[in-house]
Amino acid sequence: MIDPEVLDYDFPTYLKTIADFTDNELVPSENEMVAAGEVPARILDRMAALGLFGISLPRAYGGLEWTMEQQVQLTFEFTRASCVYRSRFSTVIGLCSQTILDHGTEEQRRRMLPAMAAGELVTAFALTEDAAGSDAAHLRTTAVRKGDVYVINGSKRYITNAAWADAFIVFARTDETEHGAAGVSALIVDAHSPGVRTVLPTIMNGHAEGPVGEIYFDSVEVPSANLLGGTEGSGLTMALRGINHARLHVAATCVGQATRMLEETTSHVNGRRQFGAPLSDLGAVQATLGASFADLEAGRALTVESARAFDEGDIPRHRIASAKLYSSEMASRVADRCVQLLGGEGIVGPHPVPRMWRDVRALRIYEGSSPIHERNIAKAMIRQVSVDGKLPDSYRV
Repeated sequence: MIDPEVLDYDFPTYLKTIADFTDNELVPSENEMVAAGEVPARILDRMAALGLFGISLPRAYGGLEWTMEQQVQLTFEFTRASCVYRSRFSTVIGLCSQTILDHGTEEQRRRMLPAMAAGELVTAFALTEDAAGSDAAHLRTTAVRKGDVYVINGSKRYITNAAWADAFIVFARTDETEHGAAGVSALIVDAHSPGVRTVLPTIMNGHAEGPVGEIYFDSVEVPSANLLGGTEGSGLTMALRGINHARLHVAATCVGQATRMLEETTSHVNGRRQFGAPLSDLGAVQATLGASFADLEAGRALTVESARAFDEGDIPRHRIASAKLYSSEMASRVADRCVQLLGGEGIVGPHPVPRMWRDVRALRIYEGSSPIHERNIAKAMIRQVSVDGKLPDSYRV
C-alpha cells in the first residue's frame, strides 16, 4: 500500500523523492535484478509504498492524481534506471487503469482501482494475438454469453505482466453471442480462473527480467458483471484511451533511457584515454555526443508538449503518436551511438548501456510500431489538408 506520508507530498517533493529513489535504490539494484532474472521483491514493495502504481489514478480511487505532464516528468526520472522496473507497473497506471477509469462502471472502478493504486492488484492488458497485432480489429478470441456468464476461448501473446498479473482486461469478439451485439468487447478476467494458462518465452531480446507472456483461455467462465462498462461491442474504443496514455508514457520512457545512456557514455569518454588524451577531447566523439543530446532534447520537448495538450482536455492523438514515434527512434539512435563510443565495453561485460541498448529496441514496437505510426500520421495529414488545406490541429501549438 502507499505510505500515508506520500499522500501529503506536493509534486516537487514527490518528484525529488522519485529521483532519489532512482539514484539510490533502482540504479544500484540493476545488477542484482539481472543476476536474479527478475525485479527484487523489496523493490516492488518500495515502488508500491512510494505510490508508483497510483500516479495516474484519482485521489478518489486511492491514487496520487498527478497530471499527464507530471506523470511524464516522473517517468523521465524513474526510467533513468532499467525500464524493466517500469514494466512492472506500466499497465496498471496506463492501459488498464485508464480504460477502467473512463469506461468501467462505478462498481468496477471501486472494486479495482484502489487496489491497483496500492500495488495490490496487478493487471495486464490482453489485446494482442497471433493474427491481430497492429490490426487489432481482427481478433479471434471469443466471448460467448451463456446466461449470467461469458465463456472465453482463444489466446493472447506479447502481454506485459501476463505471468504475474492478478487480473486481465481481455478483448474478445462478442458478435457470436445470443444477443447478437457486433464487434469487440472488453472483459475483466481473474487470472486464477479455471481454464486460464500463462506461458513465458524462453528467450527475450531485451527486457529479459520482465518478459512478456502468452495467455490461453480454454472455456473460461467470466461473470457478466465483469463486462467492462456493461456494454458489448465498444472494446476497441475503450482500448484507444488507454493506448494514447500509454504511448505518452513510452515516449517519456525513451527520454529517460536516452538520458541515462548519455550520462554513462559521457562519463566513460571522460575517463578513457587514447592517443594521450581523454576520448572526450576527440572531435568525432564530441560531435556524436552533441548530436545525441540535441536529439534527446527534441524528444523531451515534444513529449512534454504532448502531455500539456493532453491535460487541456482533448487527446492530441497525432501529436502523441509523433512523440512516441520520434522518441522511440531517437532512443535507439542514441543507444547505438553510445555502444559505439564504449568500444569493447559496449559489447563485453556488465556495463549498463549495452543492456539498455537491447531494452530500448523494443520500444519502437510497443504501443504501435514505428511504421504504423508513420502511416497513421500521414493519413491524418492527407485527410485534413484535403479538407481545409491545413495540418491537423494537434500539430499546432
